[in-house]
Amino acid sequence: MSEQLVREFSTMGLSSTPSKECEDGRTFEESYTVGSVLGEGGFGTVYAGVRNWDGKEVAIKHIGKSKIKDWESVSVIADGCSVPMEVSLLRRVSSVSGVVQLIEYFERDDSFILIFERPESCVDLFDYITECGPLQETTARSLFRQAVDVTRSVHDCGIFHRDLKDENFLVDRDNNQLYLIDFGSGTYLTNDDYTHFDGTRVYSPPEWISSRRYRAEPTTVWSLGVLLHDMVCGDVPFQSDDEILRANVTFDAEQQLSPDVCELISRCLSCEPSRRPSLSDILQHPWMKMN
Repeated sequence: MSEQLVREFSTMGLSSTPSKECEDGRTFEESYTVGSVLGEGGFGTVYAGVRNWDGKEVAIKHIGKSKIKDWESVSVIADGCSVPMEVSLLRRVSSVSGVVQLIEYFERDDSFILIFERPESCVDLFDYITECGPLQETTARSLFRQAVDVTRSVHDCGIFHRDLKDENFLVDRDNNQLYLIDFGSGTYLTNDDYTHFDGTRVYSPPEWISSRRYRAEPTTVWSLGVLLHDMVCGDVPFQSDDEILRANVTFDAEQQLSPDVCELISRCLSCEPSRRPSLSDILQHPWMKMN
């Protein structure tokens, strides 16, 4: 690790004091070597890393305790300890294929360090689209089908990710496998209205903008509609609150998109939540069933 990164880690509290040990007595410093920054967000910074005893590549997420809004007491993990909600949610979805898995975590006096698996040859979907431009429909369909499948599985575990966007999906360049990451905005799934939103504004539904209330599946479908538009058009459909409220979806005629994909996007981006398809309906849409 470079001297600059050492200084940055020390400033952030990742190398200034020993971490609380894992159950088997290991410290973070003994277990992992930290590399370059992979990404930064509102909840923390993610670094590349290597597990020292076997060379396994990992992702290391550092979250300051001052930024953690939701906590959970988890007696199964330790005797009534409080952990970030994200840790609890990740343990709930540990069996879901297509979710990047939490390996372990360390607690410091002022922060948590989460260790994730890091699939090889991966880039986030935002960078993938930036590099490739608008995706061919066959490629977009394969990736989008995976996005819907993993989201359904997460819902089946009783978890609402709440921040589905291109930056929170990784694409394996070798086989086009998609992985869902970052449950920092997530919560438990319920049929009731939600009145707090931690997701990304340009992916938020019009009902949240207008009434500060939303439900899980219609919001998920809206976000997926934004994601699919991003895939095949190269950008999200709306930038401002006014545009979200109008939900006037447009397509560039020069791209020659198929009527089916345009229809699916438009249905997902219906202003009225009840008019949006369910996740199961999306998978049955004619565009999704093309080979």
